[in-house]
Amino acid sequence: MSLGPPAGMAAPSMKERQACWGARDLYWQCLDENAEDASRCQQLRSSFESSCPQQWIKYFDKRRDYLKFKEKI
Repeated sequence: MSLGPPAGMAAPSMKERQACWGARDLYWQCLDENAEDASRCQQLRSSFESSCPQQWIKYFDKRRDYLKFKEKI
């Protein structure tokens, strides 16, 4: 019985995590600077999607929506 991640599902290395977080931060900064106009940040979104695991992208997108909602109240 293996306690590690399933085959092909290894956790990202520190370098990969940092690249993901950096791409996310640049994308979010672009959205902030362009009044949430995602069409102006398409290249950064592509970089974000290619740098992060799909599950992380879903989580970060939901987190940003929540944080923006929270700012309004």
